[in-house]
Amino acid sequence: MDKSKIIRDAATVILLREMQGVPHVLMGQRGARAVFMPNKFVFPGGAVDAEDHGALLSGQPDARLGEGAVGLCAAALRELREETGLRLRADMQALRFVFRAITPPGRPRRFDARFFIADAGDVLNDPDDFSEACDELSHLHWIALSEARGLELPFITEVVLSEVEGLLRVPDAGHKVPFFYHENGRSHFALL
Repeated sequence: MDKSKIIRDAATVILLREMQGVPHVLMGQRGARAVFMPNKFVFPGGAVDAEDHGALLSGQPDARLGEGAVGLCAAALRELREETGLRLRADMQALRFVFRAITPPGRPRRFDARFFIADAGDVLNDPDDFSEACDELSHLHWIALSEARGLELPFITEVVLSEVEGLLRVPDAGHKVPFFYHENGRSHFALL
């Protein structure tokens, strides 16, 4: 089957850290040979694997995640660990669901991605030690949220950064989650 037609569930972690009173996010660069978003700076994340659904996590997930909540949260934690070497506590409430986006048609890979904010204060190891990271992302670094747009970013990452900035200005726990998708040849935004 054509992989560009399959839409896989995915999870992404926007790890936030305050440094000298300024919010920073952790980002890395995808390789030049990557099929999906080559050379782009992104947050750690990736597709949900079958074993993610059976993970043992504490806490209650955001109800808007639906039946696949455990798998999405487990994938977010696993991908963060694999791509950065950083480990977060296995608690679904440590992951705040803030955005959902489906990759547009015509791309070599398509994902139904859920974006989660996590606090670097919940990292169980040194947040500056990336020595256990796989080689999927290079140039892993903390960058001021206000400077992140200076990197080579995918469009959707720019949109998510704006959402994160807004949430930091007005940290409403009951916020609506934006959902970006494509239907009938047009882009749409909905609120979950």
